[in-house]
Amino acid sequence: MNIGIVGLGLIGGSLAKTIKLNTEHRVIGCDVDLQTILQAQLMDALDEEMDKTNLPTCDMVLVALYPAAIVEWVKEHAQQFKPGAIVIDCGGVKQEICRQLIPLAKENGWHFIGGHPMAGREFSGFKYAKDDLFDNASMILTPMGDEQPELLQRARDFFMDLGFRRVQFTTALTHDEMIAYTSQLAHIVSSAYVKTPLAGRHKGFSAGSFADMTRVARLNEHMWTELFFDNREALLPEVEGLVERLAEYRDALRDNDRDRMMQLLRDGREVKESLEN
Repeated sequence: MNIGIVGLGLIGGSLAKTIKLNTEHRVIGCDVDLQTILQAQLMDALDEEMDKTNLPTCDMVLVALYPAAIVEWVKEHAQQFKPGAIVIDCGGVKQEICRQLIPLAKENGWHFIGGHPMAGREFSGFKYAKDDLFDNASMILTPMGDEQPELLQRARDFFMDLGFRRVQFTTALTHDEMIAYTSQLAHIVSSAYVKTPLAGRHKGFSAGSFADMTRVARLNEHMWTELFFDNREALLPEVEGLVERLAEYRDALRDNDRDRMMQLLRDGREVKESLEN
């Protein structure tokens, strides 16, 4: 197949490298940065730069941009996709993107599937792209709901060939609710946690716990702000719930209530253990 990739940053660049490593597909890609395109070509991650002449030859197009840019780019090129082509975005929110692009796909004779590769790093850009980034990761797909099973099977097989451990089909609503908890809340917590005045003095006093808690504080604030507000309806209750739960621990300390603290910690341990069963 001809695979188009729009945006050759960490995710798009890793997809390009992984496709070239694991499949015989031809990769046609584009990026706003010419140097990134040249670098991708030099590293054999890209067979050809995408333009208006070869975009219509792509059997599948993966759009790895920020959410608003995904919608803008797909709308701009809606009439250039190959009839029957599969267009999959790689954005971190799904309802807002799917709401705008599913009707567009139906109007123009191609297929749109929302997508979210559950892999990443705390760095961005093609220079951090890896051909094993998706090994054993989960790929979430949120289809329109009326596709033929063969189409969804083709999408699933494609991502499994890239090394993903599983392909999870779900709705855009469920995706956004779960990602608010499993990803977005974690980034907010990490960003808030690292702001303590003691952070600058951590060397010699920190180990794995500190590294785990602060890793994703090294984020791209432009992208994550967009993601947070696109998913505000699902994320806000998670933040509020966390604040309420933290207050319980604060109150136990303030009230010198050891029994209450022990119970809170026991509850947390038991929840964690239940997740592992």
